[in-house]
Amino acid sequence: MDKIDIKSLDFEELENSIKEMGLPKFRASQIYDWLHKKLVTSFDEMTNLSADLRSKLSETYYITACEVARMQESREDGTRKYLFKLRDGNYVESVFMRYHHGNSVCISSQVGCRMGCKFCASTLDGLTRCLEPSEMLEQIYRIQALTGERVSNVVVMGTGEPMDNYDNLLKFIKLLTDGHGLNISQRNLTVSTCGIVENMKRLADEKLSITLALSLHSVTDEKRRELMPIANKYSINELMDACEYYFDKTGRRITFEYALVRDVNDRDEDAKGLIRLAGRVKAHVNLIPVNPIKERDYRETARDDVLAFKNKLEKSRINVTIRREMGRDIDGACGQLRKKTMDSE
Repeated sequence: MDKIDIKSLDFEELENSIKEMGLPKFRASQIYDWLHKKLVTSFDEMTNLSADLRSKLSETYYITACEVARMQESREDGTRKYLFKLRDGNYVESVFMRYHHGNSVCISSQVGCRMGCKFCASTLDGLTRCLEPSEMLEQIYRIQALTGERVSNVVVMGTGEPMDNYDNLLKFIKLLTDGHGLNISQRNLTVSTCGIVENMKRLADEKLSITLALSLHSVTDEKRRELMPIANKYSINELMDACEYYFDKTGRRITFEYALVRDVNDRDEDAKGLIRLAGRVKAHVNLIPVNPIKERDYRETARDDVLAFKNKLEKSRINVTIRREMGRDIDGACGQLRKKTMDSE
């Protein structure tokens, strides 16, 4: 019989599983506390359980744990980028960032990605597999254990397309925000998508309080298809319909992620189109100076031009920010560290 991934069980599932083993219900609370608050990686660390019980648990379950393959720390801002090795030998990246409002972790949802966005290193080698809920959690848990600092904000915006791993994403959200565990507020969780329309609508129907961020990056279908193959399946008009549906169902404002690429999507007509789309769905716009990767020719928009682009949006009363660039000296862009490591093996 295959062992059960105990860290992917929610509290009720763990209670039922423990009951099926013939154990008293209170054991589930003890075990869940060890896994999701004390962040242990082995049953031997559960010291208030007998040796016989720990042995019995290890015969039925396994505890997902990842090891640090590499860690880079920015000399500029203290951002840490972790390359974690999973139990099957695959790698994922996570980023730990300190802000004045609290610590934030950006996690991966897949090993690789099949979306094919032209300016992203994550997708260069395609998709290997989806991450389990426990593997998404474990990135946060390991960083919190390694730094000794509380994580208060989580962004699912690393390697992978979260909406391409929909069921595991939902389970991860449930575990992360559960009062029995880390109990991170849904309002402190952001999920990014390149725009899988049917799953955006499914997520809206869940009526969660998370922030949904849409990787838009272009205001015309033609140009978006050049940058993002997903645009061959879903038009911008379909995306806007999904954004409106999400807002109507949840009352939560969508964020548009817009990576500025020099002479590609940073011109005056692009600003006008973005004003029109953001105004239609009352979106917040997050401008991102694109992080160049050696495999592509895209260049970042000059700083003065980024500010001018932002000013055009603000004059039309669009809520807009420029993403603070964290860890640019440590392969900060999604997929860069993993790609570098894989290429060297």
